Amino acid sequence: MSGKSAKKLRLTLLKSPFGTGKDHMATVRGLGLRRLRHTVEVEDTPSMRGMINKVNYMLKCEEI
Repeated sequence: MSGKSAKKLRLTLLKSPFGTGKDHMATVRGLGLRRLRHTVEVEDTPSMRGMINKVNYMLKCEEI
């Protein structure tokens, strides 16, 4: 990148993915979330936005 830092998003898992189906559980794991109230920071990319939109009812998302 050209000196600019990429935008980041802070994600927190608020609802358990159990009972939501294998694809939603895999998406939560793919975002790096492991347990309830676990928080991770991810790059703000179109692919990450798509994953977040898929399981948005389980997450709290904040821009950093």
